[in-house]
Amino acid sequence: MSQSPQEESPVSASAARTRLYSLVKLTEEEGRTTVITKHKVRALLAPLDRFPAARKTDAFPAHVLSAAQKDFGDLVTLAAKGEPQVLLRNTTPVAVLLPADPAASALSTDTAVDTGAATAGGAVNSQGNQGGSTPRRLATLGDVMSALTGGPVGGPTFGLPGLDAATGGLPAGRLTLVAAPPSVGGSLLGLAAARKTALVDRRTVLYAASGPNRDDIFRRILSAETGGEYPRLKQGRLTEHEQEVAHQLVRAGVGDLLLIDDGTNLQAEDIADTAPHMEGLALVVVDRLQAAHSARLPLSGDRLPDASQVLAALARDLQVPVLAVVDSDDPTLLGLLDADVVVTLTATADPGKVQATVTERDFGTIGSAYLQPDLIHARFLDAGAAPLERTDRPAGPVFSAAAGGTAALELAEAALPYTSGGHRGIPAALTRELAAWRTAVAGGDQDVLRDILPSLLQAAAAVEQMPDTHEGHRLAAALRPFTTPMSADTAGSTSQAAAAGAPVHAPAHSGQGQDDLAEDEEDSEDDLAPGDEEDEPEGHVFPALKILKDAVGRSKMHPIPVIRTEARDSAPWTLISEHMDGEPRWVHPDVTATRVPHIRANGKRVRRDRLDVPDSFGEGVLCLIDRNGSFPSACSAVPLAPNKLLHTGPLDAYDKAGAGIYLIDIPEWNRTDMPHPLGRIIDRPDENGRVWVTTPHIKQLEKLLRAGHLAAMPAIHDSWTGKANESLFKPFYEATRKARTELVQVGGDPYKAYKTRLSIALRLLWPKRPSQKSPFWRPDWRMSMVAEASVRHWSVAFRAVQEGHQLLALRNVDAAVFWAPDGTAPATYRIGTGFGEVKAKFVQPGETILEGDD
Repeated sequence: MSQSPQEESPVSASAARTRLYSLVKLTEEEGRTTVITKHKVRALLAPLDRFPAARKTDAFPAHVLSAAQKDFGDLVTLAAKGEPQVLLRNTTPVAVLLPADPAASALSTDTAVDTGAATAGGAVNSQGNQGGSTPRRLATLGDVMSALTGGPVGGPTFGLPGLDAATGGLPAGRLTLVAAPPSVGGSLLGLAAARKTALVDRRTVLYAASGPNRDDIFRRILSAETGGEYPRLKQGRLTEHEQEVAHQLVRAGVGDLLLIDDGTNLQAEDIADTAPHMEGLALVVVDRLQAAHSARLPLSGDRLPDASQVLAALARDLQVPVLAVVDSDDPTLLGLLDADVVVTLTATADPGKVQATVTERDFGTIGSAYLQPDLIHARFLDAGAAPLERTDRPAGPVFSAAAGGTAALELAEAALPYTSGGHRGIPAALTRELAAWRTAVAGGDQDVLRDILPSLLQAAAAVEQMPDTHEGHRLAAALRPFTTPMSADTAGSTSQAAAAGAPVHAPAHSGQGQDDLAEDEEDSEDDLAPGDEEDEPEGHVFPALKILKDAVGRSKMHPIPVIRTEARDSAPWTLISEHMDGEPRWVHPDVTATRVPHIRANGKRVRRDRLDVPDSFGEGVLCLIDRNGSFPSACSAVPLAPNKLLHTGPLDAYDKAGAGIYLIDIPEWNRTDMPHPLGRIIDRPDENGRVWVTTPHIKQLEKLLRAGHLAAMPAIHDSWTGKANESLFKPFYEATRKARTELVQVGGDPYKAYKTRLSIALRLLWPKRPSQKSPFWRPDWRMSMVAEASVRHWSVAFRAVQEGHQLLALRNVDAAVFWAPDGTAPATYRIGTGFGEVKAKFVQPGETILEGDD
């Protein structure tokens, strides 16, 4: 037999076993035929065009490459005897072992073809070409029709019905790109597809992690599966239920299906080298491609276009979906990456919705869906379900307009920690109703949901107070849409409870009722009105806005007080939120806090705190600390950037010459006698468990590190900074302090006017309503000032705890409650009426804690 130009020299079975993947690749891509010898028998490793019937995997014995490699000698023997052996990459035939000597076989004319003739359907075989060039491999129309009409493909999906309908699932042989700016949640879609494929479909996933490590990924999976808070899991604090779920995942063999490569210097070529050796591979996830250049991340910067081409070739070669996440939605970058399919995530005006737009290279936009971000549980929820409401139901407790499919699903998710037994603290009757609700939601049974609702609301109404935990707050918030509008009976019972002075649990995470939210929460609403942006009239007791404008105008750094309107919808301004204030809003875990009704002297109904202290604390009273002028005091030295913020990306360390905003990991904090130094910032991490903070909190963490209270400084993964300045507001602080010293003695209307204009001036730094005019629009200035106040508040309380005092609660930026066995305030506080000083008063445990003008 003469050797064709497309034939490899004969190789032994043992050598072919070692080189099997590369030989098959030559066979598949170049139509090469290789003679395999084993003692006195010979077989051909041939392309499918030599034996088209091998494309039907149920017609002949078929083996995935990894299994074929183990038993290769036996397969060669069988093929030499005339029994073709089909080789598969996952489920796709890629080559076939045939007898090398036709006389030694007895193949029927139905399945064998003349090796020198064209195959049926016009596919060109590798031996009919005598010109020496490698022939192209052609697919017949029949091949394509069989693939299209053979029923649903059943490939990997995201497990989110709305998005899966828009994408049609993840197509085999194609590169799909998830494009999302930082903090929108792109990585969570990669994780969703991996969870669905490995945990539900029980198929193999390669998770290439360039950024998160394997521990991060497993914690995110555990958070999404159990409903446990991801920031808490990052600190290694698991409930018994979460530990049991983790063990179940291990026992179920998830580790054998979800294989993670988080090695250093991970390159696209490494992924392409690893994937072919994974038996039964169904999906490759690459998390993630970083738009900003990083010397320590090969999958970043200008290396991304080449990496994308490698990943696209990998998808085609293995005929598996490759899903890559990129942390940018920049059209220029996406064009360079040239993916087959792009899923772009865009934040909407509704913080509870993210829009996913699906585009295909040749067709443009092909679909879209809405997703509900649930970042604290490292997942997205589907937000595209049809509303569950009907118009032909009798009157009674009904779904409000907001309580459609998304609200029903959220209540089911919020119930999981209690129905699973992972958390306790609600009555058995409510647990049973919630379990029934979850079952009905899973079955999509609208009538059952409506039948359950009245009894569920009745069981919930019997609960005097939901657990004061994140799970309790979430459950209470999830119930709220179903009680609005309330039936007459429900409204009546609520009114009677309030009149009787019964405690009413506040479902918000802050522990505050809605009636007095704006009053108690300094930064929840700006409370500005048209005209507030105008300078005070001549002779005003305290022209705060004039003074603030003058302070900024006098700076030699030429500040930019107003960011142009057209720039406000892009980074860094979209990254700044009110939660960056770092307010603690913390209650000691052994203390019970309840919001109770209170009627003020002016007749207004509000809610106030009541703290119940366990007997183990011994005898004592509550010492209430109220800091004077927290915000104007902070203005004495606020680290901020007067000019524009520039994208400075990842930083090896904090540079004291700069100020701005920083994306960091949440540092571990194991103390239970003090809240986390970042306060409520840690309640809203992004999909990677990271948070944006301002300069005051970065400086606070450095101080804690130097003092030995932190094990390590968190890494700075991204940043927007400018030249630092701490004196921009100092003239305003000095004028405010002087005026307070004078007016606090006068009291009455002059002092009230002083406080009003002071508050308005500082709120005008970042007015929330677009229609509100202001001489300022600097969210970073406003949040840096509030963060500085929070840091000072936390630091003084921490010093008191270090001196042996028992902190019961730390609220907002000016209120603290200590346990005072001897009836005196901690010596770390200075009692007085000036800035930096505090007012102290004492109440008995269980008494209502009055505030302000109560």
